[in-house]
Amino acid sequence: MSVTAFIPLIGKVFDSIFPDKEKANEAKLKIVEMQAKGELAGLDAQMKVIISEAQSKYRLAAIWRPIIMLMFGFIIFNNYILYPYLSLLTENAPVLEIPVDLWELIKLGLGGYVVGRSSEKVVDKWKGK
Repeated sequence: MSVTAFIPLIGKVFDSIFPDKEKANEAKLKIVEMQAKGELAGLDAQMKVIISEAQSKYRLAAIWRPIIMLMFGFIIFNNYILYPYLSLLTENAPVLEIPVDLWELIKLGLGGYVVGRSSEKVVDKWKGK
């Protein structure tokens, strides 16, 4: 299943997200433009890789992305939730520096993971599992 098969579903999601009909139509037009330019092909390839990894018979191949996302989540939790409270109690509270490249990796990873997992669930429902 390709990303382009989800375009009607994406249109319905835009209708529910954007209360303004004009904004929803603009977002739909942007998706169609991306499809026409071939920009969705890369997303389609990423989605297929994530789905094949998640369905792998090898446990490590199937769970490495969720493990990485949990580590990223821990870093964010530490720096923005735990650290502020610990710093009130002690001067030695650890903060994990997040380089700009890591932020880009987190955004890319989360985006790919979310799209992949979402499409996997939609495909399962579509197939009637």
